[in-house]
Amino acid sequence: MPTPIHLNHVFINCPFDGSYKPIFDAIVFAIYGLGFVARSAREFDDGAEVRLAKIQRIIEECRYGIHDISNVRLDEKTGLPRFNMPLELGLFLGCKRFGDERQRKKVCIIFDFEPYRYQKFISDIAGQDIHSHSGNHEQAITEVRNWLATVSKRKLLPGGAAIVRRYNRFTADLPALCTTLNRQRENLNFADLSEMIGIWLKENR
Repeated sequence: MPTPIHLNHVFINCPFDGSYKPIFDAIVFAIYGLGFVARSAREFDDGAEVRLAKIQRIIEECRYGIHDISNVRLDEKTGLPRFNMPLELGLFLGCKRFGDERQRKKVCIIFDFEPYRYQKFISDIAGQDIHSHSGNHEQAITEVRNWLATVSKRKLLPGGAAIVRRYNRFTADLPALCTTLNRQRENLNFADLSEMIGIWLKENR
């Protein structure tokens, strides 16, 4: 039986280190704020499921993908680069190329820190449009909004500036929401964040 593909689900392939968290949180908010569903390898913690198999399953289930390859750089401790993000991008592109008719409808956006940097380490995607967020979460929100509005063809979506304003209100309200739910902001996992964004959006339509 074919794996169902969810037409409003967006897979986020990005770094999970602390320095990237402001951009990650902003992207998750933008996705939900536009009426889509954010998906991540961190959404489910099952020790019985191999990590790569989980990523493959999530990719297969999502029509949309956000792939941020900006963290491909040499690690200070090992002297080696991190290739998880390019690998997951390759899985998504392979699924689109070799999958069935439903999988071939996949679309994605690829982010890097600055334009054309990617050509130095992954030149095979030089023919594709690469977007830059310059490490700025507000720019990332606007880029995600414009891309989703274009590829989904949904009408009457709020503009990037409006979503940025709503996100700033959400972050200002987040400490109080954490207190209400007896949670610590610094310890929120992906499921917590998604739930709290949903609660806030429902109360602030």
